[in-house]
Amino acid sequence: MDDVLTLDRLATPVGEVLLVTDADGAVRALDFADYEARMLRLLKRHAPGAVLVGGRNEPARGAVEAWFAGDLGALDGLVVKTGGTAFQTAVWAALRAIPAGETRSYGQLAAAVGSPKAVRAAGLANGQNPVALIVPCHRVIGANGSLTGYAGGLERKRWLLAHEGAGV
Repeated sequence: MDDVLTLDRLATPVGEVLLVTDADGAVRALDFADYEARMLRLLKRHAPGAVLVGGRNEPARGAVEAWFAGDLGALDGLVVKTGGTAFQTAVWAALRAIPAGETRSYGQLAAAVGSPKAVRAAGLANGQNPVALIVPCHRVIGANGSLTGYAGGLERKRWLLAHEGAGV
């Protein structure tokens, strides 16, 4: 039987977000509405055969709303369930370990997963993250401190980092 996943839409200060949860309440995807096609493509890869239905997951929705309202720890307790390779999973776990208000370079991210020479691979794994904000890929910046690629756009990345108090 295919997974039935719930798709919720939430208004935020930086645009509508799409929140996908499963029957157990685990977050399967989170992305901005203007990148819905990307989210659906990643979701198909990580949850093949899943069926999306409209609805709400109040605990996950409440955590996302609380985060945008300034409770920067609100997302920490959410369970995330994704597919991905062992390397991607390690990178995503390392992303979750970056505290709000801090950033890491791609090199630091690669080193954190025990593969200091795999900077490009860490960057690719970062870009394939299907769960924005909760797995905070926006906290990764260039080695020189510059804002670099973000699937949600650099202006949004700048806002997210400022919201968390990162001095970038």
